[in-house]
Amino acid sequence: MACGFRRSIASQLSRVLDLPPENLIKSISAVPISRKEEVADFQLSVDSLLENSNDHIRPDIQVQAKKLAEKLKCDTVVSEISTGPGTVNFKINRELLTKAVLHQVIEDGSKYGLKSELFSGLPPRKVVVEFSSPNVAKKFHVGHLRSTIIGNFIANLKEALGHQVTRINYLGDWGMQFGLLGTGFQLFGYEEKLQSNPLQHLFEVYVQVNKEAADNKNIAKLAHEFFQRLELGDIQALSLWQRFRDLSIEEYIRIYQRLGIYFDEYSGESFYREKSQEVLKLLESKGLLQKTIKGTAVVDFSGNGDPSSICTVMRSDGTSLYATRDIAAAIDRMDKYNFDTMIYVADKGQKKHFKQVFQMLKIMGYDWAERCHHVPFGVVQGMKTRRGDVTFLEDVLNEIRLRMLQNMASIKTTKELENPQETAERVGLAALIIQDFRGLLLSDYQFSWDRVFQSRGDTGVFLQYTHARLHSLEETFGSGYLNDLNTACLQEPQSVSILQHLLRFDEVLFKSSQDLQPRHIVSYLLTLSHLAAVAHRTLQIKDSPPDVAGARLHLFKAVRSVLANGMKLLGIIPVCRM
Repeated sequence: MACGFRRSIASQLSRVLDLPPENLIKSISAVPISRKEEVADFQLSVDSLLENSNDHIRPDIQVQAKKLAEKLKCDTVVSEISTGPGTVNFKINRELLTKAVLHQVIEDGSKYGLKSELFSGLPPRKVVVEFSSPNVAKKFHVGHLRSTIIGNFIANLKEALGHQVTRINYLGDWGMQFGLLGTGFQLFGYEEKLQSNPLQHLFEVYVQVNKEAADNKNIAKLAHEFFQRLELGDIQALSLWQRFRDLSIEEYIRIYQRLGIYFDEYSGESFYREKSQEVLKLLESKGLLQKTIKGTAVVDFSGNGDPSSICTVMRSDGTSLYATRDIAAAIDRMDKYNFDTMIYVADKGQKKHFKQVFQMLKIMGYDWAERCHHVPFGVVQGMKTRRGDVTFLEDVLNEIRLRMLQNMASIKTTKELENPQETAERVGLAALIIQDFRGLLLSDYQFSWDRVFQSRGDTGVFLQYTHARLHSLEETFGSGYLNDLNTACLQEPQSVSILQHLLRFDEVLFKSSQDLQPRHIVSYLLTLSHLAAVAHRTLQIKDSPPDVAGARLHLFKAVRSVLANGMKLLGIIPVCRM
């Protein structure tokens, strides 16, 4: 990729340095564009070539860069060679750059950037991504939003890179809270309310029973007994639990459809209530299980009673816990999917939990525990609707759609839309996702409605607006001008900056594939949109000579295509009108 330019430079370097081209490719990077000056297209970091040298005898990098540049020659691909601070810089033949980039974007379509030499030799893997994982019988909480959109991004990226991805929604559908809910429903539940608004009613029941249990020990006792009946397979208790579960999943699927997200498998902690007993037996047979005075069972990783290294795996009444069920789930998934990597997308508060689960798998003799990874993220603060603090995701989605519709109605340039509700929802979701993905996933961030809806600046609304505007250009002029491409018509600085930026897309995808952070792609797309906005103002299509108009239209079409590719990876559905 990078249209083969990186490989061409690596071939010339390999002859001079007597190193295989493959060893050099990742040391050659596209140069970020600059507003102040025209920059070279690629640079070789001399430092990266000297990484293995002994620091004491390390030569002066600048001297090395100059010496290396002198040995290299311009050719049909490279038109200029220069040096920078510790780098050798390469400028690509301008006409070749234009032709190759635009041709590659059109030819590769949705695969542009993914066929790069940076990804060559990358074998397809089986990847399991567990994300979202709301708690059954509770409304979809905004706290699960980040896990949902981050997990979707990771699954999209892995799939785009050719891996076989299984998306799992591991529901919190078991545990002591069901003892409380089952008891609560028997005491305070109404069948009609359950049918008309299931999750709202179950939420109200859960809040009420928790309040009562705090003052009434008998309710806590009943809840404990209900959960024990569930664990023992009591038909009546299981039947009520199954209803709660089915109604919840129905509701969740509706919300996932609004988010444009799907899952290959809905599993849950309940699937592993029996298998978790097998985990306990295995731990016991290996002499790892210790009973406490309270009657619970624990595993001590330190071997000396260090409280921070102790994980409780069984309650005193023999019922399973979250950790035990997670271990059983991991073993089952390995049997089922034989995965190369399993990624858990869950907030940073669960760091210790996953560390202990992976440690436990390891001491049980499962070497593949090293293939399990936790992708942690921070919390969102200050998410409020006009009605005050918000708990449920659906309220946020409704608020976003409403505010976007109001914003779009107030803009004079808004086109007549076939489905304004759908457009408002897609633009609003883009705004939500971009605000979330701009920083490091691990960071907490302050949610801001004002920032979400800004149409200018670095926002999702701006990305959608740019995509819609470029789509409108193609609709207006496409049939007349998209035939032959005269590359000589695209030599203005604005055109060259866009072409140089399009060159970098594969590197950005590579970076995100390495650290699973969406911010690299977000930053890239925002810059691309700003470059397109400048070019749109200065590179007119209307009233330009046909070959100039055609060349510019090709350029804008390439920008829109790459913009759409990047947005889809992030989980955003691009809109064509707004």
